[in-house]
Amino acid sequence: MRVELPAPRLKGEMSVEEAINLRKSVRKYREEPLTLEMLSQLLWAAYGMNAWGKRTSPSAGACYPFEVYLAVSKVEGLKPGLYHYDGEAHAIELVREGDINKPLAKACLGQRHVETAPINIIIVAHYERTTRRYGERGYRYVHIDSGHMGQNIYLQATALGLGTVAVGAFIDEEVKKLLKVPGEPLYIFPVGVPAG
Repeated sequence: MRVELPAPRLKGEMSVEEAINLRKSVRKYREEPLTLEMLSQLLWAAYGMNAWGKRTSPSAGACYPFEVYLAVSKVEGLKPGLYHYDGEAHAIELVREGDINKPLAKACLGQRHVETAPINIIIVAHYERTTRRYGERGYRYVHIDSGHMGQNIYLQATALGLGTVAVGAFIDEEVKKLLKVPGEPLYIFPVGVPAG
């Protein structure tokens, strides 16, 4: 199943400066679903296409070493499941039905916010896309690139009145076994409406 996402808004109500000032890590979320528009905006900010036909987050040598997956628990109009984001088409493709947040949280050393978030954005690295050009130095560039994407997610979540937190503490093999997709899981961002 393929879902075309609503076009992202290119002008928001909050300035970049305000989003930077208000950005914080949020680990408690309300029992509220996200809208498809919110999801669209978050994914576009993470790894969509900008006005120059490039990704919204920079990449060393334009190697773009990531695939973005989405563990959906509560999004209006979407079945719970694991989805893959196609940034060029601005669409998501269902990989597998079913809410995986509970086992994902277990693989993340029991971090409850991973379980309770309406979505988890999962960044999966394909190091070879960068190392074939830059050799061993490419590993560093991939990690730098993931930081760019992470900040975009934080700032966009803040501008939408949502909360997120960067999760890097997880058991790699357990996350890989759960996702059953190629590449190395690198970063997980639970996102939801902040509680309190």
